[in-house]
Amino acid sequence: MNHIKAIIFDLDNTILDRTSTFGSFTHSFINHYFKHLESTQKVYDRIIELDQDGYKDKDELFAELIEELPWMAKPQRTELLDFYRKEYVNSAVLMKGAKEVIAHSRKKYKTGLITNGKTSIQYGKIDKLGLRNDFDLILVSEEAGIKKPDPGIFEMALNKLRLKPEECIYVGDHPANDIEGAAKTGMETIWIQVNQPWNPEITARPRHSIKHMSELLELL
Repeated sequence: MNHIKAIIFDLDNTILDRTSTFGSFTHSFINHYFKHLESTQKVYDRIIELDQDGYKDKDELFAELIEELPWMAKPQRTELLDFYRKEYVNSAVLMKGAKEVIAHSRKKYKTGLITNGKTSIQYGKIDKLGLRNDFDLILVSEEAGIKKPDPGIFEMALNKLRLKPEECIYVGDHPANDIEGAAKTGMETIWIQVNQPWNPEITARPRHSIKHMSELLELL
């Protein structure tokens, strides 16, 4: 690890517990719109299913929910998107051990964050978690104009940090977007196993595979 100068993280389901965050948002959503139902478990399960662990475009998601769910009165999609922007950000929850890992990393390395998503939503979550000043670099795909797994966004981070690929380790949960994308630039990687299964077609191999962020305290 003597050659490593920066640790760069993914956000959702790496630093942010995206599963808990969206689950909390979904409960708020149901409490707001479906008080007329005696049981809301099926509604909750369907929202989680359609969301596809965050990889479903939110315009598409809410258009589907408007058609499928048992509304008292169907809302406009713009209303649901406004509700989402506010309540989803307010539901942000840190991954267990993430704060300690970031603090540990900052003692020894530069730190960065690369995340796909809407600028306002991703920065909203970062600020809700109080992490804005914990990174030397933050790149959000919408403002960057390029998204993972395109190696270009990783190269952009390297240029801003003024480092070589082999001087950086990227930590993320998505085999293609995070591990393969970063590896194509020459970065070493650490895969955190959350919800995304490994794709056997991916040839990149992470330096380590972990199941909990706290494992990084011994690895970094």
